[in-house]
Amino acid sequence: MDVGLAYFPTDDGIDPATLARAAEEHGYESLCIAEHTHIPTSRESPYPGGGELPRKYFHTHESWVALAYMAAATERLKIGTSVSLVVEHDPILLAKQVASLDRLSGGRVIFGVGAGWNREEMRNHGTDFDRRFGIMREKVEAIKAIWSQDEPEYHGRYVDFDPIWCWPKPVQSPLPVYIGGNGPKVHDRVLRYGDGWTPNMKDLGELRERVAELRERAGGHVPVTYYGATPETLDTVAEAGADRALIVIESAPEAEVLASIPSIR
Repeated sequence: MDVGLAYFPTDDGIDPATLARAAEEHGYESLCIAEHTHIPTSRESPYPGGGELPRKYFHTHESWVALAYMAAATERLKIGTSVSLVVEHDPILLAKQVASLDRLSGGRVIFGVGAGWNREEMRNHGTDFDRRFGIMREKVEAIKAIWSQDEPEYHGRYVDFDPIWCWPKPVQSPLPVYIGGNGPKVHDRVLRYGDGWTPNMKDLGELRERVAELRERAGGHVPVTYYGATPETLDTVAEAGADRALIVIESAPEAEVLASIPSIR
């Protein structure tokens, strides 16, 4: 099982390039980041973790800018999202951003996607919260068409465009799309338009059962990236069937973060 790190790249914490270099030097396979464009001050949507929403949620760098810095500062480290809120993006532009980074990094992008939880954040982007899963599906399908076809077109309820020319294409062929979430329908989404699954459930016994269920339904291996591991749970996560485990580290000043990176050698 590969082991990576995950964090929120905040403007008041360690810069992405410095952390990426440190992750590579420590022997980590990957470094993934969270994404929020902004947080409305209304706070209509309750924080899923309970209590007050941590300030890191509204101090994040733009994800693809941060990832570009991380890629340029490293040679082997895979970099990506865990997850990208695709429902808040234009799919043609996002397809170009991800493909460009994959090509410029030599095929090192991990593309995790999710529908999100913050109703008013989506509303500011013109996204209907109640239709977010349908919107996510169409945008992912359109992105994959752009990556794989010379003259892609897509005609859906939420995404609609006639044949276009759009390069570059990713180095990875295909570039896997990991669908995030723990809900009862997440496996349907993975099997319909994804290439892998990113769960973050705390119950590792449930993780084992859900991974086995997904692969049984698929009739073969489906890659799983588990978000939220600790050094102490790595063996259990591997036994549950995960292909990659992401250890979450907290955003903080450089010296504090560098001192907190777990050793996995």
